[in-house]
Amino acid sequence: MTPFDWNSIPREQLNPNLVRQAIHTPQMTIARLELAAGGAVPAHSHHNAQVSMVLTGRLRFLVDGREVLVGPGQVLELPPHVPHGVEVLEDATVIDLFTPPRQDWITGDDAYLRG
Repeated sequence: MTPFDWNSIPREQLNPNLVRQAIHTPQMTIARLELAAGGAVPAHSHHNAQVSMVLTGRLRFLVDGREVLVGPGQVLELPPHVPHGVEVLEDATVIDLFTPPRQDWITGDDAYLRG
């Protein structure tokens, strides 16, 4: 067992408003996201269960047609296959957990984030 250090995990600039660091284990993907105010993650869905933990900033999730505001210290659970998108209301740092691992991120098939 070796600890991970966010300072040594590569930073991916996916678009002007989104930087991602990701750790993939056999059972899950752990991501640290830096999101700039005014940015957005387009509506999408995936077979992974997701937990989003907002460390700083504020986000507006649109989850299956319902608006959910999430701020510092709050956690949002998203079940598999539920359509969701995000508007970044304030610069934010978020930790996302996914299970099973995000194969689309591992293979680079995540164009919806790179636009």
